[in-house]
Order: sequence, then C-alpha cells, then structure tokens
Amino acid sequence: MIGWIGLGHIGRAMAERLSEEYELLVWNRTIEKANGFKTVARTPEEVAEKCDVIFLSLYDSEAVRQVSERLLSVNLRGKIIVDTTTNHHEKVLEFHEIYRNVGAFYLESPVIGSVIPARNGQLTILVSGEREAFERVRPYLQKLGKRIFYFNEPGKATKLKLINNFVLGAFMAALGEAIALGEKAGLSREEIIEILENGAGNSMVLSAKKTKLLNDDYSTHFSVKNLVKDLSYAYDLAVASRKAVPLNATVREIYRLAFEKGLEELDFSVVYRLFREL
Repeated sequence: MIGWIGLGHIGRAMAERLSEEYELLVWNRTIEKANGFKTVARTPEEVAEKCDVIFLSLYDSEAVRQVSERLLSVNLRGKIIVDTTTNHHEKVLEFHEIYRNVGAFYLESPVIGSVIPARNGQLTILVSGEREAFERVRPYLQKLGKRIFYFNEPGKATKLKLINNFVLGAFMAALGEAIALGEKAGLSREEIIEILENGAGNSMVLSAKKTKLLNDDYSTHFSVKNLVKDLSYAYDLAVASRKAVPLNATVREIYRLAFEKGLEELDFSVVYRLFREL
C-alpha cells in the first residue's frame, strides 16, 4: 500500500492517477478532500505506520515540516518519503537530513505541470536523492510522469523547479499583458491568441491556458497563491546566490495584485484579467 498525504488540486489529481493501478492510503488535513478514495487514514502517523512509500504533496516547506514532525514519531527506518512539494531551497536540505538521521530515504520530487497533465500521467518530474530509493519508486513516478530527471545532488531538483516556475509566471504575465493590449487596440481575443500560437507566443503555457483565456475560466489548476510562493522562493534563491533578478521582483508584484482583489485562489492565468482591468 502506498501512502499519500496532501490532496490539493494537483495532489488529488496525482493520487487519483496512481490509484488506478496501486492501492493508496490517503490523508489530508481537511478530511472532506479525501472523499472518493477507498482507504482514508485518520492521521499522518497511521500512513507512516502502514506504508513503506509515502508521497507528500503540500503547499509549502512549513507544511512539510509540520507533517514531517508527525511522521517522525513513527519508526521510519527503510521507508521512502517522496516529496512532490515545491520547497524552499534551504529547507529541502534540512528535510534530507532529518529523514536520513532516522534511517529513512527522502526524495525531493517536485513536478512540472498542473492538474490535467497530472490526471493523464504527463508530468515532468525532477528527483534528487539516493539512487537506491529512486529506483524503488521509479514505477510509481512513471505512472505519474512522461519525463523523469534524476539528480544525485540534494537540492538540485528544487532549484531547477523554482527557476522553471519563475519562467512560467513571467511567460504567463507576458501573454496576459499582450492579449489585453491587443484587445484595447481593437483586435479580437481569438485573433490575438491564434497569431501568438503561430508566432512568438507558441508555448506549452499558451497551449495549456488557451481555453481558459478564451472562456474567462479561471477555475484553479495552479493558483496565484502557489505561484507567488514559488516566485518568493526563487527570489530567496537569488539572494543566496548573490544574483540580481529584477524581472522576478516585477513579476511577483504583478501577481500580488490578485491578492488585493481577492483572486489569489484562482488559476494564475487570471493575470490576463488583471491586465485587462488596469
């Protein structure tokens, strides 16, 4: 039985995908989010006691720390923690250490992609940690992802994920502002998006968000709140690396406008709406 802790938007999609082939024991802090799963644990400690492989899909490193404290109350020797959370680059190194100190394996395994790729097993997965543990969980990861990149160096997968999400946020902001500009100039949204698809805007981002943009559908696949957290983590990485990142700061503040309007729980493609309303 595989343990799964964390059933947010992408966590639930991944867990549902994995449950097509494997038996899962799931736990979520808000228990109602576990509706529909066959076996639901009462506590994270129960997951740790009954499962040798435990996936985490949590909001941030503080949530990982809190859950880890509870898991560590159980004998974890020989067990594998697969953490798909997008973590802080410093905190993730601490997680490697605390699990190693009790004889467990910790694999930082952030994923690239959102709800639909997760449902279809089309994620890209970045993994850092011990190869022995990686090989043991590879079949589960292959069920979730089409591309899996393995790195032996702890922290490397997290750094790469933060850089990827910096580009993700910046590209979506550029698309949103460009479409809003085109409409103000008298062009139709459909025309603008079609030309961008066949020009400089052609990208996985536009392909994934095209329907949302055309239909003003901002139901959440990846929230503004999560993106701003990742952009903040990327900024902390830049500070630690002594590297100026003026674009990161600008992009982050653009998305923070959504918080002023109470839109932070919506999909980050809502940035187009923010630009349209300026």
